[in-house]
This record gives sequence, structure tokens and C-alpha cells, in this order.
Amino acid sequence: MAFLEMASEEAAVTMVNYYTPVTPHLRSQPVFIQYSNHRELKTDNLPNQARAQAALQAVSAVQSGSLALPGAPANEGTILPGQSPVLRIIIENLFYPVTLEVLHQIFSKFGTVLKIITFTKNNQFQALLQYADPLNAHYAKMALDGQNIYNACCTLRIDFSKLTSLNVKYNNDKSRDFTRLDLPTGDGQPSLEPPMAFGAPGIISSPYAGAAGFAPAIGFPQATGLSVPAGLGPGALGPLAITSSAVTGRMAIPGAGGIPGNSVLLVTNLNPDLITPHGLFILFGVYGDVHRVKIMFNKKENALVQMADANQAQLAMNHLSGQRLYGKVLRATLSKHQAVQLPREGQEDQGLTKDFSNSPLHRFKKPGSKNFQNIFPPSATLHLSNIPPSVTVDDLKNLFTDAGCSVKAFKFFQKDRKMALIQLGSVEEAIQALIELHNHDLGENHHLRVSFSKSTI
Repeated sequence: MAFLEMASEEAAVTMVNYYTPVTPHLRSQPVFIQYSNHRELKTDNLPNQARAQAALQAVSAVQSGSLALPGAPANEGTILPGQSPVLRIIIENLFYPVTLEVLHQIFSKFGTVLKIITFTKNNQFQALLQYADPLNAHYAKMALDGQNIYNACCTLRIDFSKLTSLNVKYNNDKSRDFTRLDLPTGDGQPSLEPPMAFGAPGIISSPYAGAAGFAPAIGFPQATGLSVPAGLGPGALGPLAITSSAVTGRMAIPGAGGIPGNSVLLVTNLNPDLITPHGLFILFGVYGDVHRVKIMFNKKENALVQMADANQAQLAMNHLSGQRLYGKVLRATLSKHQAVQLPREGQEDQGLTKDFSNSPLHRFKKPGSKNFQNIFPPSATLHLSNIPPSVTVDDLKNLFTDAGCSVKAFKFFQKDRKMALIQLGSVEEAIQALIELHNHDLGENHHLRVSFSKSTI
């Protein structure tokens, strides 16, 4: 047993947080690190002074980067002069939505997070995250790179960014400067109520419990405020006590009235002349099974979309809010309604409310379906499948051209001619083509399946 006094309280917190999920070993023996009741160490006249000095020098060497950490690749064990405090984070296998709040809570374990910017690039959800100190970024990268946020999905891939500082213009669900609570939200969004209490006990249990066979790998605080670690899978992060509000990505937006864990979305700014319940069913069905859709009778640019569960609603909201559809920028938020009501018998509805709960077109009915692994943001390249052998390249190109699309490229899969990629003129074109042509009858009892692709041609 030994005591170690760090230069500052933050350094001690960083060290304990770093070594909690990754137990260090000295000469093949596990070392467990926890806080002491002693505020400082007295080192006068100790018989073990030489051993203590040697240990102190070893720790200092690791921190200064002149000694590589055991078990780490040589280039990861050292912090280079001028190394950036900014990390570039890519999240692979994004089955569960990962919000800015979730990233803040995970990465705050390793030091003070100043700024976060999230974005989609190359059809991957990515983030830039700036620490107060490059050492914090170094430890976070070493501990978290390759870890899963949830069991079997949401894998973190972390590198140092070439940027040394982030310029955040807006505080909203895509970007945040935690040092500037006065920034506008931008994009006409209602103001966020500052500051959000990170780490406050959640008022509901995780919306993801048991969803689709993936157990959350993070402990979600229940109403009692106790952190209840879920079953950890291989490589999953330990119980980091993410609050429910952080996981659902819900910040307090005055007037929005959205309920965390809700499966109903309010979709606004639609094109009332072109949108239909079926169109919303097909589009939102890319990210979950849509049970009901209601286009508002008196305000047809607004609609309610009821998903199978809260996770699917969050996933659809994350991927579709801000996308252009029929010339307008679609907005999706959690609704205050917990279910979409069907019209009463005899009530005038003009076919604006539809029940799709028994539709054969649901993509996620089967637990563990491959579709869970193929959820990607909207992109100009579409993945086509279930193509019969008689259908040619020109047949498919003409099908999309007749639907009003400009086809930029096309190719069949070499190993499986039932599948192909088609690249269209824009993401908006691809979204509209998916709505129009998913389940299109190609003959020979084959209905075309259309999805967004992460690949480009």
C-alpha cells in the first residue's frame, strides 16, 4: 500500500478516473487506486524515502511522457510537445443515438471539457472535443479509444485533431461552448436554459432498457438517484452514470414540452402540398418501425410520428432533423403527446391519420436483424437490394430518372447482383427517391428495397 500526492486536486481526479475503467498493473500485479483521507503527505525522516522517490520519479516520467505506459503502444504512451487538447471522435456502429450530452459526460471523466462540436462527415457521426489541457486529451484517448459506449455498438474511434482550439458560434444540440453560456442557439431554435446540470440524477430509467437485444453498457441513474450499472459486454464502458436527460439528448427547451423517453415525434416545417402519411412512414421507417402518423388537419406542415420505442424516435430525430425534404428544412423534436390518437368513427380526417402498426414494411421487427447494423445518415448514395436478375442498369437508372432524380453514378455489387449503389444529385433527391421508390414493384415478385448508404461510388 502507498500514498501518492498529486500536484493538484484536478490531477488526482484525472488519475482516479483514468485508472477506474482500466486497472493498471505493476510487475503483473493489479494496482487499485482510490482517494485518501489525507490532505497532504509528510515525507520527513521516512525509512522508505528512496523507494518513495523512485516511485515518484516513475510517475513523473509517465506524466511528462518520457516513459511509455506498460501495455500501450510506444507512440500512445507519450505526450508530444505541442500536442493538441482537441480530440477528433468518430462513432462507429451507431445503433443508439449518441448526443452531445452523452459525450460530455463520458469525456468529463478525464478533465474539464471546454467545447464540443458534432457533425456528420463521410456518412459517419463525428465530434471535435476540446479539453482545457492536452494531458486530459491524452488520457481520454488512451482510455476510451476502441471502447463501446453501449454493448456491441457505438464504438469510439479517437485521434488527436490538427486543430488546437475550437470556434463555437452556437450553443445547441450540435455544438456547445461550456465556457460561454451567452451564445445564441442559431438556426431559429428556441433558447436553451443554461446551465444544464450534468450528472444530476435522472428522473426516469433508461429508454434503451432491453431495446433490440442490446443492453446499455452504461449505468443509468434511476429515480432514486442511484447508479445502476447495466450488464457490461466485452469492451463496453463501465458504469459512467449517464443521466436520462443526457441520453435522450433533451435539454430544457421552453414550450417544446417534449417528454424524455417518449416515442412520439413532432415533425414541423413540412411541405403541405407534397407530404403524405405514407411518405413520412417510409422515411422515418429507415430509423425504426413507425406505428402511426398524423398530419395536422388545420396545419398540414406539422405532423406527429409515433415510433416503436423511444430509442428509435431519438435515432430518427438525430438523423432527419435539419434535412431538406420537398424544398423545406424538416424539423423533428420530441412531442408532448405520448401516443397518436386515431380519429373517432365519423370524424372528418381526410386520410391524414394512418395506422402502420401491422405494416409488412417494418425493417426492425426481427431482433438482431442485419438492418440494425446498417443505419446511416441520409446521403446522396442509396443502397438498393432485392433486384431480380432480369433488371438491367438502364432499367434502374430510368426508374430513378423518371422519379425526377439526376443519376450521377451506378454500380452493381460484384459478388451479389441483387444489390447495387446509386448516386444521385443531392441528399434531398435521395431522400425523395427513397420515399417514392422503396418497395417499388420490379416484377418477378421482387419489391425494391432502398436504404441510405455509407459508401460512395
